[in-house]
Amino acid sequence: MDIGGLEKQVEIIKKWLGTGSINLLGIQFSGKDTQGQLLAKIFGGKLVGGGDILRNSKRDDVKKVIDTGILAPQNDYLEMVLPYFSRAAFDGKPLILSAVGRWQGEEQSIMEAATESGHPLKAAILLRLGEEEVWKRWKIAREQKDRGKRVDDTSEGLKTRLREYKDKTLPVIEFYRQKGLLVEINGELAIDAVTKEIINKLLEFSNRNS
Repeated sequence: MDIGGLEKQVEIIKKWLGTGSINLLGIQFSGKDTQGQLLAKIFGGKLVGGGDILRNSKRDDVKKVIDTGILAPQNDYLEMVLPYFSRAAFDGKPLILSAVGRWQGEEQSIMEAATESGHPLKAAILLRLGEEEVWKRWKIAREQKDRGKRVDDTSEGLKTRLREYKDKTLPVIEFYRQKGLLVEINGELAIDAVTKEIINKLLEFSNRNS
């Protein structure tokens, strides 16, 4: 995307971020993967998606669970995801995490793995989106067929994922809020506007936490 006028802000954030990590959180269809890809490019980092790791694994038992919209069992999730932080391809680069650790009880292990691998968690970004907008975006995605063959993108799958978010992920967001790491963004804006708001709010956040 064009970040004209924000180059100085980006450079300040990059210096603050170093090889650290930023975790993107939000309800389904809030744009975590989209913003993750953009931010990884802007900050010269690597994108790590917890869901992608599971879907691309050889663990059919885990894939059968997440295909229903239910989050993977915590032990399996942590066993599969935590080693990714130490991949050689990530050395010397910041990480943009797309909803890594979405179940209450996973967040501490995620933070520890990030720190031990040289990618300490510097901020958690919440992309706020109303449930009505979630269903609008789901319908558009179905019509455009732009999300590949995701089994959990049925209406029942989405209902399950929304329940999982409320029951398991909202407490994770509160954990980051209590830690002073949460940065809230209006996820209902256009894609470019969301990215620019992230940059502006990360600049404010980095100034307060340098």
